[in-house]
Amino acid sequence: MTGPTTGSLRVNGATLHYEVRGRGPLLLLIPGGAGGAAAFDGMADELAAAYTVATYDPRGMSRSVLDDPAAGQRVAEHADDAFRMLEMLSPGEPARVLGISSGAIASLHLLTTRPERITRVVAHEPPVVEVLPDAAEHRALVARVEETFHAQGLMPAMAVFSAGLKKDGSAAAPQPELKLPPQAAARAEQTMANLPYFVGRIVPAFMSYAPDLHRLKALSDRLVLAGGEDSRGELSYRPAAFLAGQFGTELLHFPGGHTGLTTHPAEFAETLVKALHA
Repeated sequence: MTGPTTGSLRVNGATLHYEVRGRGPLLLLIPGGAGGAAAFDGMADELAAAYTVATYDPRGMSRSVLDDPAAGQRVAEHADDAFRMLEMLSPGEPARVLGISSGAIASLHLLTTRPERITRVVAHEPPVVEVLPDAAEHRALVARVEETFHAQGLMPAMAVFSAGLKKDGSAAAPQPELKLPPQAAARAEQTMANLPYFVGRIVPAFMSYAPDLHRLKALSDRLVLAGGEDSRGELSYRPAAFLAGQFGTELLHFPGGHTGLTTHPAEFAETLVKALHA
C-alpha cells in the first residue's frame, strides 16, 4: 500500500496538515487528545479499501500551525476546520465522520451546525462532561488541572487529570518502559510535544463545552455514540452513555478503552465499518 497523499489547508488562524488515502465516499477521521493524523496510522490503510480516508492534525497540534501560537481555542473553530476539510475533499457530497475524544466533541458540534454535510457521525467517548448530573464536580477537576499546570508544570497536571478520569480517582499505574519501533517512537515523541498545548488550551475549552442537546436529539438518527469496552464507568465514557440513554439510542462498544484506536487498531476499524453501515 502506497503512503497517503499529504497537503495543507488554510483556515481561519491556522494552516492544517492533512492526509488522504483510498477511494470511495469520504470518511473524515478527527483525532483527539494530544494526537494528530498519525494516531490513525494503524487502521487508515484498512479503511481505505472502502473509503477515501482523510485525517489531519488539529490546529496547534503537530504539523498544523497556528498563526498566533498563543491563541485561545474554541470547539466551534475546531468544528469549522473539519467542515472546511469536508468542503475541500467532498464538495456537495455528505460524508461520514469519526471523532475521538476531543475530536468527538468537535464532531458533535459539526453535526449540529452543518448537518447537511454529514451522513453519519461516530463519536467515541466525547468528554462533554457538562451534560452529566455531576457536572460541577468535573468543572472543579478542570480548574484543578489548570491550577496545577500553571503552578507546578505539565506532569503534575497530567497526574491530576489522569486521576480525575479514572473510576476510583486513582492515577494510572506506571507502565514498564517499552522499546518502540521507530515510527511508533516518533509518534509518541510528537504526542509528548503536544501535551502542554492540550492540557493548557484544549482541556479547559473542550471540557467546558455544552452541546445543543435538543439539536443532537433531533439528529440522533445520524449519530452513533460510542465507548470503549474497557472504559465503563470512567469519566470519558460516561457522557456518551448518558446521551445514548437520553436519546433512546444504543451505545456502541469498541474494543479497548479510551485509546482503543491505538491498542486494537484492526478490531477498532472493523467495528467502525459496521457502525457506518448500520
